[in-house]
Amino acid sequence: MAVPASARSGGAPAPRMLGIYLNDHLAGSTAGVRLARRMAREHRHSAFSGELAKLAVEIAEDRRALLWCMASIDVPVRRYKIYGGLAGELVSRVKPNGRLRRRSGLSTVLELEALRLGVEGKALLWRTLLATAVHEPRLDTGRLAELLDRAGQQLTTLDSLHSRAVSALVSPGHRPGVPGSEAGTAASGRRHPS
Repeated sequence: MAVPASARSGGAPAPRMLGIYLNDHLAGSTAGVRLARRMAREHRHSAFSGELAKLAVEIAEDRRALLWCMASIDVPVRRYKIYGGLAGELVSRVKPNGRLRRRSGLSTVLELEALRLGVEGKALLWRTLLATAVHEPRLDTGRLAELLDRAGQQLTTLDSLHSRAVSALVSPGHRPGVPGSEAGTAASGRRHPS
């Protein structure tokens, strides 16, 4: 996604290491957006639908906010890192989940954990940029604080989704092939010892 030229400050370029750091986060953010959108699509008929759809929108907005931050301090986008993030997300799909052709509850748990790690990293990114803003007036500290707060809210949502996915995975009434199903033993018609 191109950032409008009007977002560029025309000031001194950011230090080289900061540019590398921000491009690394952009690569991770690119993978995170893809994962969040795929999860929202795959769970559109599940109990997780609304929360995952909201997360996918917010994670995409956060990526755009990172691009604006980079443009405001004249950090060029390194396309090869974006492509690396996309490739990493594609490779992450090839993981054992106990099934050959279908998703399992384990896929949901692992993907929620991957999203959570990404959001933790993003929260650290916003903290780093807030610290950088002390010496870099082109960064909007108010907006960075809002993004940091939103990352905290996203972590809370992901923790809730993860707990529910784990409960569904290990519960005796878990229905194979229904990721995130919260079917109880009554729905399965079986009784299991405690």
